[in-house]
Amino acid sequence: MMRYPQSILTAALIATIPFASVASSDVIAERLYQPRPASMIPALAQTGTYAVGVTTLDVVNPQQFNPTTQQSQDRPLRLEVWYPVPKGNSGAAAVYRDVTRTGIPFAIQGEALRDAILVEGKTDAATYPLVVLSHGYTGYRTIMYYLGEHLASHGYVVASIDHTDSTHAEVDITKAPFAGFFSTLLNRSRDQQFVLNYFKQKDSALQRHVNTEHAAVIGFSMGGFGAINTIGGCYNFTPATVGAFTGTTDTATQAQIQQLLNSCAGGQYNEVNVDPSWKAAIAIAPWGGQHKLFSETALAKISVPTLYLAGDLDDISGYNGIKWLFDNTGSAAKYLLTFHQARHNIAPHPAPTAATSNELDLGTYHEGSWSVQNINEINKHFALAMLDCHVKSISTQCSYLDLPPTITVADYKDSGWKGFPARFSTGLSWQSK
Repeated sequence: MMRYPQSILTAALIATIPFASVASSDVIAERLYQPRPASMIPALAQTGTYAVGVTTLDVVNPQQFNPTTQQSQDRPLRLEVWYPVPKGNSGAAAVYRDVTRTGIPFAIQGEALRDAILVEGKTDAATYPLVVLSHGYTGYRTIMYYLGEHLASHGYVVASIDHTDSTHAEVDITKAPFAGFFSTLLNRSRDQQFVLNYFKQKDSALQRHVNTEHAAVIGFSMGGFGAINTIGGCYNFTPATVGAFTGTTDTATQAQIQQLLNSCAGGQYNEVNVDPSWKAAIAIAPWGGQHKLFSETALAKISVPTLYLAGDLDDISGYNGIKWLFDNTGSAAKYLLTFHQARHNIAPHPAPTAATSNELDLGTYHEGSWSVQNINEINKHFALAMLDCHVKSISTQCSYLDLPPTITVADYKDSGWKGFPARFSTGLSWQSK
């Protein structure tokens, strides 16, 4: 096992210590979305035919290397899992509780039914494809709850991860903002692959109703960094990038860390075999391309259909870096949706009221030129098109991905993009292979 001198455990390697408790039950839940006419939103953003249940699971990935303690130890993960249930299922609507980056509690009123009965009278197993949802650094498992609820209403089971060491509640963004960053670099892809493996065990009623042979991974920012690796985009850290992200200048130590980080497809090092269950990947504002942290040779060998989403003013991941990832990805089916005049925050739900008092909090949700609700509706549309086409193999849904580069803005009757309302669709462009 590799060991590193404690002296190199700089800000990027310091152990995370929870500095904020999750929102208490006395915080009033708020609704973040305003109702809109169906004619004003993309067609596939409409809610599906299923009602949605949601449950919280605590799982453990055993004996994972912890770079802080330099020991192998169990790695706990908390999951929020959305799943289809029959219409008419009764129960209390879920409330999603968390904290902002500076530790202010908030609560969001969801639409899913907490711990609803999965399926009534259904005997066939492995019905619903699995979608693994992965937040950024920092974040939390319900930051894209709108995608979890939406995809579940269309017949998917969506498991969203609280990535240990990388959540709002664990990282003190003002005193030690990089406390969980090394763990994030090491574990993002490993966590994603572990969640797929967990559902393959079929030890519970929920697991038995998940089709783990047809799965997708969706990641935002550092979640996208992990997702690209999970489908075969092997990391390619150099001594220079190791030094930049760990603070160590010792060449021998840099070499050891480089060896540790340069894994692939959920922590593989030698003969890499991407899990064939991954049928699609969606990388939203993925980090890492701007630093060339992926092997171009490995990117070229990716065969999993991949959708990239990016803001052309992204100041965290860099639009050119995301474009570099798209250009070098070898998938026969690959797509790039660009939000023009958008920065990095093209995945989270709208800001809760608790986040509006300071820039550190609001800045993780706000987009200066876009309505976040608009962005979320567009994400729902393209995520469903991507998964229906490439995970469920519904050929008719693939036409939603066969688009010209730009929307027609002069014609009030036809946007030129299937499913997009003519007068309410601007600011987007599309590339595909």
